[in-house]
Amino acid sequence: MPNVGLRVGLGMAALNKLTAVRIRTAPSGRHGDGGGLYLDKTADGGKWLYRYTFSGKRRDMGLGSMSAVTLAQARQQRDRWAAVLASGRDPIAERAREREANATRDDPSLADLVDTVFGALKHTLKGQGEAGRWMSPLRVHVLPALGRRPVSSLRTADFVRVLQPIWRSKPSTAEKAFSRLRLCYRKGKRLGHPIDPDTLDAARELMGDLHISPEHIAATRWQDAPALFQRLSGDTSGLMCLRLLLLTAVRGDAARGAHFSEISGAVWTVPKERVKGQLKAASDFRVPLSTQAVAIIDEARRLSNDPEGGLLFPGDRGTAISQNALLKAIDKIGEPGRPHGFRTTFRTWVQDTLDGSHDLAAETALGHVIGSKVRRAYARSDMLDQRAVLMQRWADYVTGEAA
Repeated sequence: MPNVGLRVGLGMAALNKLTAVRIRTAPSGRHGDGGGLYLDKTADGGKWLYRYTFSGKRRDMGLGSMSAVTLAQARQQRDRWAAVLASGRDPIAERAREREANATRDDPSLADLVDTVFGALKHTLKGQGEAGRWMSPLRVHVLPALGRRPVSSLRTADFVRVLQPIWRSKPSTAEKAFSRLRLCYRKGKRLGHPIDPDTLDAARELMGDLHISPEHIAATRWQDAPALFQRLSGDTSGLMCLRLLLLTAVRGDAARGAHFSEISGAVWTVPKERVKGQLKAASDFRVPLSTQAVAIIDEARRLSNDPEGGLLFPGDRGTAISQNALLKAIDKIGEPGRPHGFRTTFRTWVQDTLDGSHDLAAETALGHVIGSKVRRAYARSDMLDQRAVLMQRWADYVTGEAA
């Protein structure tokens, strides 16, 4: 008898389930399908509901209209949310959380979009983009005010509001902030985010043209270079690094991070990671060393705890000496010229004292790109021998040996 009752109960449950015919002919009202699924039928349509109890409270969860959701789809949704309920979570709260996550993914905040774009390109930048401070203009001037806003909500007036204060006072910074925002917007558009790149272009039109005047770095007169070299005497990392910068005319990053393993005889090979330019376009740069430059390296090796592969000029914490440390060292002796200005000192000496036949070697010594892309494809020499002669003449002049 119990088995018969069970079979009868199952049969009645099957009879109570909704069918396409029952849905079509059912009168207005609530009709159950079992497992908490109901159809609220009205004269002109209806909607699906999932009824459940959570924390002792009855809740009705809408699953869509009868015209948009079929019976099979409604049952699938009911089963899915029933599983969520069985795991101890509230289906309505869980669905709200999912919708919020999807909305964030489809319409990210400006800060999230910037992070996404920066993450995709930072491997092409020196030091993963931190050395060149790619993010700095955005972090300082844009993201504090607009970073949390969804990109779809940003308007031209918003960008004018954050960029206008620096458009005239800091035009170089404003240009960097604008160009990086435009890159992020173009990438975001390709990713399918609700972005209109014209929003930024309109902001630029409203703010007017940028007037960027070149800011020349203070440079020591070449006539004063010998006296400066004497004033830079000393065996601290800062003073030795400054002397090497003056003799080689390389950029500060190259010298500050120099390792003994990069030196082979009278040639120093600076790895592309410390050469100016995008990482993918940069290449190792060979620097010919004058006898005076080699003497500085030998002195650094004598003072080093790791004379084979360690840093030539370690800072107080054992890492590469910082840019600020170099500035403090040169300020201490009262020199107004900046370390990067040593490159101008050298180039002006070539221009004023030598004939034009040395110009190409001088430009190559400075690591400047010369000629068109096609010309560089054929003229691949780094003129090491010619530069070695030129840099020795420069070192002789700076150290007073030329006299």
